[in-house]
Amino acid sequence: MEHGPGRVKSLPGCSSIYNSPVDFGDDVKPVSVGIVGLGTVGGGAFNLLRDNAAEISRRTGREIRVTHVGARRDNPKYDLDGVRVSREIMDVVNDPAVDIVVEVIGGTTTARDVVMQAIQNGKHVVTANKALLAEFGNEIFAAAEQKGVYVAFEAAVAGGVPIIKVLREGLAANRIDWLAGIINGTGNFILTEMREKGRDFYDVLKEAQELGYAEADPTFDVEGIDAAHKLTILASLAFGIPLQFSKAYTEGITRLTRDDVSYAEELGFRIKHLGIARRVEEGIELRVHPTLIPEARLIANVNGVKNAVLVQSSPVGATLYYGAGAGAGPTASAVVADIVDVVRELSAEKTAFVPHLAFQPNAIADTPILPMEQVVTSYYLRLTANDRPGVLADVTRILSERGISIEAILQKPAHEAGSVPVILLTKPVKEKEMNQAIAAMEALDDIIGKIVRIRLENLDA
Repeated sequence: MEHGPGRVKSLPGCSSIYNSPVDFGDDVKPVSVGIVGLGTVGGGAFNLLRDNAAEISRRTGREIRVTHVGARRDNPKYDLDGVRVSREIMDVVNDPAVDIVVEVIGGTTTARDVVMQAIQNGKHVVTANKALLAEFGNEIFAAAEQKGVYVAFEAAVAGGVPIIKVLREGLAANRIDWLAGIINGTGNFILTEMREKGRDFYDVLKEAQELGYAEADPTFDVEGIDAAHKLTILASLAFGIPLQFSKAYTEGITRLTRDDVSYAEELGFRIKHLGIARRVEEGIELRVHPTLIPEARLIANVNGVKNAVLVQSSPVGATLYYGAGAGAGPTASAVVADIVDVVRELSAEKTAFVPHLAFQPNAIADTPILPMEQVVTSYYLRLTANDRPGVLADVTRILSERGISIEAILQKPAHEAGSVPVILLTKPVKEKEMNQAIAAMEALDDIIGKIVRIRLENLDA
């Protein structure tokens, strides 16, 4: 049946209670949504708003209509009948009929212009753009607060996993101690394949590109930049600090070998590419890097392209959030959930939203981000040594002189060339001390090449 202002379209095949139109009253105006970008995420959100229109309206008490789309090229996958389509995407932002602008074009240049102009025009914004928020979020949120509008961004981190809402609302009564997340599905797929099938990194990367998990230029995924953008947002929500992407330590997975993955497994660990944010006495740790974690931890068993975030807080303790981190369905679901939240606030005629970064703007703390050399963690070290007496004694002496205790040693059979791989696990030590120890060990005549260093976290909770 037709659906107009104040009515919800009935869906075929539903029971009568769900199929009945809801009369919101003639004075309840539909909410107009403009979508900027009709790619995977924008198109997914468009279809979801249409396909689930009745259910969504029952949740909000308002009809939500996509009335304007900004797309620079046609996409035959989407039925845009009755929707205004503009090639100039700023036309959407400047359309006086649009109440909420959905920005899903990505990048940090045009997207920034879109979001800032929407805010200046007094429109609420929904975005899935983690890079934009990690790098310019402080400016964007300040502008939104000044104009009395809201910027919602659940889809920016972990796709369909509602981790933003968890940190902003679900754990609002808790003091968060730390969080650790697998927040890039491409990297997790690669490490899973390396572990389960003994494959080389670049072999799996090529498959990930063929499957559409990785871009033609995979730098953001495999070098940890994408994860660092997301971690920057999570840390701000967890600790009430400004967004500080430039201070996040970022290390990718391109130098990992299948030998390291295998040795870690032999020692009872899995290697995951983690984003870690931790509150310590001196400040906040903000780091992305390959990490050994005990294989018994639930997060160690998150495989393929899935995402997961482990949060340790008081008084709740450890909580784990798991699910699909990308794709049209999960990300579009998060985008539409944000639209629903904004519409609910509009309908309630509230004067204040949940703070963008979970804490009141005047309560954001300038807590320092620790430089990586001040971080304390355990280590996995793999060194290649000449198979001669006394070499291991020299290595352990160097570590002992710097107060570094060894937790375990694994020596593998010697290679034909007379060299032998040695793997050490250390107890926690400051990164600065480990840097000095590695430099001293690499200076030994019988140590061949560079020492491989992977940080180790027990994630005790």
